[in-house]
Amino acid sequence: MEQSRTASLLRDLASMLVVLVFIFPIFWWGLSSIKPYSAIFNKDGPVYFDFEPTTHNYRVTLLGESRVSSAIESGGTYGAGGASSYDSRQTILDSVIVSVLSTFGTVVIATLAAYGLSRLQMRGKQHFIFWILSQRFMPPIAIVIPIMFMFRDLSLLDTRLGLILAHMLINLPLALLLLKSFFDDVPRDVDEAAMIDGATRFQTFRRVVLPMVRGGVAATAVLCFIFSWTEFLLSLYLTTSIRTLPVKISTFVTSTGTEWGFITALGTSAILPSFIFILLVQRHLVRGLTLGSLKE
Repeated sequence: MEQSRTASLLRDLASMLVVLVFIFPIFWWGLSSIKPYSAIFNKDGPVYFDFEPTTHNYRVTLLGESRVSSAIESGGTYGAGGASSYDSRQTILDSVIVSVLSTFGTVVIATLAAYGLSRLQMRGKQHFIFWILSQRFMPPIAIVIPIMFMFRDLSLLDTRLGLILAHMLINLPLALLLLKSFFDDVPRDVDEAAMIDGATRFQTFRRVVLPMVRGGVAATAVLCFIFSWTEFLLSLYLTTSIRTLPVKISTFVTSTGTEWGFITALGTSAILPSFIFILLVQRHLVRGLTLGSLKE
């Protein structure tokens, strides 16, 4: 009994240590976002709590305040410039629009297609599913140049619509395969019973089967949103005037140095939408990620 308690205690301590190792970079990132210039670039070593917190990094990136005034306030002139280079309000708006619309479009198309693949019989279905899976094997860097030329010919280059479509193309294979697995876990007898009672195939899908896989749809939507929110390569190549958050953050690395205060402030702010989204659907997310893990 004592050995069991000791093993349990050691297991809990090991789990806590692993969690702390993964959380510390996020903690340090957030802490650096409220540090003044002198604390971030302290020559004597890392500064943990021995500094006066400031919000000037957030005011510059989120409110468009002038970099010059904030640099004077924080006690330094490193990389001082106008507000236009660091003002990220339009960037946040573009990122929200692209991520939300691409997630919505991906989930709608993938849900309909996944239900069809799960329920309808078709010749070569397994080969088609494998072809969908193979689309995730190829890294985006291998196809970004052809996509860029196609979007140029279609006048979709440097547009929100083009970036939304690109993110949908990248997310569709994973969303389709995830949702198909969720639909497969719902017995076909449910569909047959509904159609015997007079429901059409679409009514069966919308009113009977879809509510049963809400958790899977929520889990898929969260993953698609996070992939779109953090996507860098396609946003970098397909847009110039439109900048998503990862691309905007990369511009804070300049020829005169790296603006770590602004990078950490904007990066910390970028974590919040995903965190809030996950909190809103956490009940469905947990159920969706564990759906089908137990078989009777």
